[in-house]
Amino acid sequence: MRVWLTVLALMWPLALRAEVAVVAGGCFWCVEADFEGVAGVRSVTSGFTGGTVDNPTYRQVTRGGTGHYEAVAIDFDPGRIGYGQILDLFLRSVDPLDAGGQFCDRGESYRTAIFAGPGQRAEARAAVARAEAALGRKVVTPVLPLAEFWPAEDYHQDYWRKQDVIVTRFGPRTKASAYKLYREACGRDARVREVWGRDAAFAR
Repeated sequence: MRVWLTVLALMWPLALRAEVAVVAGGCFWCVEADFEGVAGVRSVTSGFTGGTVDNPTYRQVTRGGTGHYEAVAIDFDPGRIGYGQILDLFLRSVDPLDAGGQFCDRGESYRTAIFAGPGQRAEARAAVARAEAALGRKVVTPVLPLAEFWPAEDYHQDYWRKQDVIVTRFGPRTKASAYKLYREACGRDARVREVWGRDAAFAR
């Protein structure tokens, strides 16, 4: 019986399981890289959610018009880390005061959001309220209904640590190296530190 329940759990859509947090924080490479190092997080998948196009591509989403956000699905062990803790870390790793995108990435697909199921919404709203109290300002990151989550192409999964070489504006680089250069050039960590100070999460 226990084996059957385990198999059944693995068959459920990732974003519909209770121990999955779905958040949008700008570039999904960065959010994935941040959370894959958190104790209690089992896996992080980059993808898209919140829009109207089935199985969208990265190009479709970043071009605009799909309604999708770049997002991640964070699969976590609730015995080691709680949903509210995940969201506290998330909100302190982004600029929740910016409604037009994140850092150097602008447009609808790069906005922040928390996608919460019925059993998660109260905790999600509480996390936003804690962030507002900490900042003393209105947080623009909305709590939206959980929607179907579409994984991004394999090219984007674990981009931040892949060692294959690609041609970038910096010249030939491994993806891991290109990711580090992008993150610094985009000003992500500098802005998170500016907004959150000592409470900034993951800022390098």
